[in-house]
Formats: sequence, structure tokens, C-alpha cells
Amino acid sequence: MTRALFIAGAGTEIGKTYVTAALTRRLRARGEAVRALKPLASGVPPVGDPTFAASDTGRLLAAQGLALTPEAVEACSPWRFAAPLAPDLAAAREGRSLDLADLLAWCRAAVAAAEPETLVLIEGVGGLMSPITREATGLDWLAALGVPALLVSGSYLGAISHALTAVETLRAHGVPLAAIAVSESPDAPTPPETVAAAIARRAGAPVACLRRGADCPGTLARLVRDAAAGAVPRAP
Repeated sequence: MTRALFIAGAGTEIGKTYVTAALTRRLRARGEAVRALKPLASGVPPVGDPTFAASDTGRLLAAQGLALTPEAVEACSPWRFAAPLAPDLAAAREGRSLDLADLLAWCRAAVAAAEPETLVLIEGVGGLMSPITREATGLDWLAALGVPALLVSGSYLGAISHALTAVETLRAHGVPLAAIAVSESPDAPTPPETVAAAIARRAGAPVACLRRGADCPGTLARLVRDAAAGAVPRAP
């Protein structure tokens, strides 16, 4: 049975790709089949550019052990835009458009085409409420897909409020929350463990912490695996 999970952000530039890549490496090291996708990607250089490997798409392909071929890039991120803007604005700058129905159809087809027992990780773009088309937000995308979410938070000043606001938003829209991952923010005033503990006391969902340069915690991998299989736990 193919399983899917959406990686959502409590904000922009807080570590979604870092968490997705770390989670992918951890699960693959355990012998599990994983496919990591980032259907929408802004601020992406051309595939042949030397800096492409450092892009979100490049990092996800590396975590999966895949070469940076045009075919692999297209299969991971079919909608790529050069400008580092919200996808709707980045697309408009290139004279292109993006329709939510097309995005949903692509994601569903990718999940359906994955090998049995594969966990498909779909990484969102920006924060939970970031616009992705003229009318739709990342939340619309996630809610329409109908899969559980892993919420990624930073550890910067204000991250606790942003994370808890995102949790309440997900609940209000009936989105199952697998867990919250606190990704260490550069130059944050407090350790990520402190931020994670504060979120855990109030979120009603399991919380894991990822320090920069460290491996994905085994607890997070287990929570993600269980949630994608249909069991979304609550915090003790």
C-alpha cells in the first residue's frame, strides 16, 4: 500500500527541505522505500547551473540517492520558477499560470504510481497560508489532498506562536497532524529543545527536534511512518 504525508511549514525559510531530506535519509537507512517530492519550487536555477545541487529539489534528490538528471528533476519538481517569490507571483513573472486542479492531479498520480509500501513525502512551499495560485493557498492544497501533515517549525523568536497558530489552523480544517518538527534556526536566542518543549506543552501533538547537522531522530521517523499508515497519535 502506498502512503503519503505532506510536509507543511509554520512559516517560510524555516527548514522544510532540511527536515524532508533528513527524514528521507533516515527512512532509507532503515531499508524503507521513500519518494520525496517538491512539486512547486521557487528560486530555482536552471538544471545545468552549478548551484542547482544546493536548491531544494537538488537536496531532495541527493537524499534519495538520485542523480541530477533532467528527468529526475522533472519527476520531483515539475513546477519550477526562477524568482524567489510565492509561486503565483513567480509564475506570473514568467508569463505562466498554475492551477490547483492540475497540481492536485499531479500529486495524486505520483502517489498512485509509487511502488507498493512506498512512503511519498510531498513538501509544500512557503508557510501554510502562502499563496500558491491566484486563489489557493498551501492549506487549500493540503486539505484537498486529504493526507496527514508533518508541521515544520523553526526555533527563532516567535516560532512558538507561529507553530501553535498553524496547529489550530490545521485542526480547524480537519487536517490530521502526524507530528511537529522543530528545525534549529540560525542565531536563535534559545535552544531548539526549549522551543520544542514549549510547543509540546500546548500543541496536543508529538514534537521532535532537529539540530542542524544532526540525523533525523528515530522517534520522528516512527511517527511519520505510523501517521502515513493511518494512525495519527496524540501527545501523551
